[in-house]
Amino acid sequence: MDLSNLKPAEGSVKKNKRIGRGQGSGRGGTATRGHKGAKSRSGYKSKSGFEGGQMPIQRRLPKFGFKSLNRVEYKGINLDVLQGLYDKKGLDYFDMEVFIEHGFASSRDKIKVLGRGILTAKIDVKAHAFSEKAMKTIETVGGTATKI
Repeated sequence: MDLSNLKPAEGSVKKNKRIGRGQGSGRGGTATRGHKGAKSRSGYKSKSGFEGGQMPIQRRLPKFGFKSLNRVEYKGINLDVLQGLYDKKGLDYFDMEVFIEHGFASSRDKIKVLGRGILTAKIDVKAHAFSEKAMKTIETVGGTATKI
């Protein structure tokens, strides 16, 4: 075995179809484009969304909704998650570093603590926002809820 007799594996290399190279090639004449019409001509490009003259879907369906430029997107973390971390890891203080360290948020995210679940631990939480129920629950247990 040496470099002079290396070949690609059988069937791994295909020959390109030589289209439009005369009648003898079997693909001359119309060059596999059919007869006449826009699609047979050079430079053909269909308009995106064009459906052959049928009313396109983007015109059939109504417009609706909008996206507010001032919307603030929060990453929601529920009380049962905080309780679970308290039980498993013994954490009683939660801030951005703790949420990032445990994979609940990235450094760019804003955190909102939500009120799902039961909280029995006295914890201190620092987040960007709190739901009313979450704030009330944290404070009734004896913890503190601080907005960043």
